[in-house]
Amino acid sequence: MKKQSLKMALVGVAVMSLIAGACGGSDDAATEETTPAAEAAPAAECVTPTPVKLQLQWFTQAQFAGYYAAQDQGFYTEQCLDVTILEGAVDISPQTVLANGEADFAISWVSKALASREGGADIVNIAQVFQRSGTLQVSFKDKNITKAADFKGKNIGNWGYGNEFEIFAALTAAGLDPAKDVKLIQQQFDMAGLLAGDIDAAEAMTYNEYAQVLEAVNPKTNALYTAEDFNVVSYEAEGVGMLQDAIWADGKRLSDAAYVDTATKFVAASLQGWAFCRDNTSACRDIVVSKGSKLGASHQLWQMNEVNKLIWPAAGGAGMIDAAAWERTAGLSQTAKNLEGGTVLTKAPDAGAYTNDIVTAALALLNAKGVDTTGSAYMPETVVLTEGGN
Repeated sequence: MKKQSLKMALVGVAVMSLIAGACGGSDDAATEETTPAAEAAPAAECVTPTPVKLQLQWFTQAQFAGYYAAQDQGFYTEQCLDVTILEGAVDISPQTVLANGEADFAISWVSKALASREGGADIVNIAQVFQRSGTLQVSFKDKNITKAADFKGKNIGNWGYGNEFEIFAALTAAGLDPAKDVKLIQQQFDMAGLLAGDIDAAEAMTYNEYAQVLEAVNPKTNALYTAEDFNVVSYEAEGVGMLQDAIWADGKRLSDAAYVDTATKFVAASLQGWAFCRDNTSACRDIVVSKGSKLGASHQLWQMNEVNKLIWPAAGGAGMIDAAAWERTAGLSQTAKNLEGGTVLTKAPDAGAYTNDIVTAALALLNAKGVDTTGSAYMPETVVLTEGGN
């Protein structure tokens, strides 16, 4: 779609929002000068909520707490949306579900979604929720792995399914050939291989698998492992961090003003959910647990705290897509070599792959409500893990 068309649709959304806000006031002068158009504004009030389906990329956990909080706290309802959250799984590709018309929006890592877009999926990033990468490679101290160059000759675990792109980017940056210089091990979505000694450095997310090793008992001490027992390679720190959880929309439907209106309200309510979780970490942990998470309470509190670090502070406003971070992700996706010597993308994504128009309008709605959308004063909490994360 043409960017001008999207901007015009968003202007309409903003105007209607301002009209609705004005009609809700009690200023006498405004009442005396009520026009027929203003009198008609109450018709814009919610009568029948718009149904929305959101496809997650994994099972219920605090990685998606903002969306569950927006549902639980009534933020979607306030925007006249009836949101159904669809759980993900190993065999579910959220961007494919979206492209097939089986969901209205989807959460996906940028590199994975761009690969699908290059393959023909008309999907567009409309809000970059995670501003930083949370991917790590974790090893025991005695392996002496402190940077990607130390992967040479080691057994390096990875999950596959597109989660390995940062590993390939780090290997490429370090001048290592993934087919010759390391042994890549298919890793389960846990840290059992690392703890058993089958993997020298295991892939982990700051908010999930890294906590799993800190929740495990060290057989030498009969106490939980501590951070001092491990070395951690952060792909963000290595300079090859790729953008991760983002809200993706159906590109074909972005020419429809009604869909743009829904997208703006959905992004606004979702970001309000994330702001709530920033300020109410324990409450959001409880919300996620109540939604059926299979992970324990202390693990989910850790996860909520770590996820907040990936979102806040957000200098440009939560969800804004930073051009430099986008270009880094796209560039790495074109240069990081896999086992066959190929790359995630064969060419740079076109300009229509993302837009900040919708998130800008959404942030305007939240700022008008007094919601803190930058979290400039955000400070993470200290979370104490327990055995098994219970």
